[in-house]
Amino acid sequence: QVQLVESGGGLVQAGGSLRLSCVASTSIYSINTMGWYRQAPGKQRELVATITSGGRINYADSAKGRFTISRGNAKITMYLQMNSLKPEDTAVYYCRVTGWDSQYDYWGQGTQVTVSS
Repeated sequence: QVQLVESGGGLVQAGGSLRLSCVASTSIYSINTMGWYRQAPGKQRELVATITSGGRINYADSAKGRFTISRGNAKITMYLQMNSLKPEDTAVYYCRVTGWDSQYDYWGQGTQVTVSS
């Protein structure tokens, strides 16, 4: 069982910044893609950004230009630098890891990000 532990959420004013972290208890060789997703109250969970083991990055349109996804040197850590935060960024942010087959798919417990206006 893979465990994902997120941290770094909190309350910030609009225009501020936060940095989320995710640590995965697994071998780096098992990971294909790591990603950040979020779910706001009353809404479906949505993709924020993903990064593959080869370094390919994908951002949601809402994240482009404001958020930066990266992986640590150990590559079992992942970060999301969020700048110019808006109230509409308020959500629970989840870390996700997928492997080389469809059954290898794990989620973290989520970390709350609240942006006040």
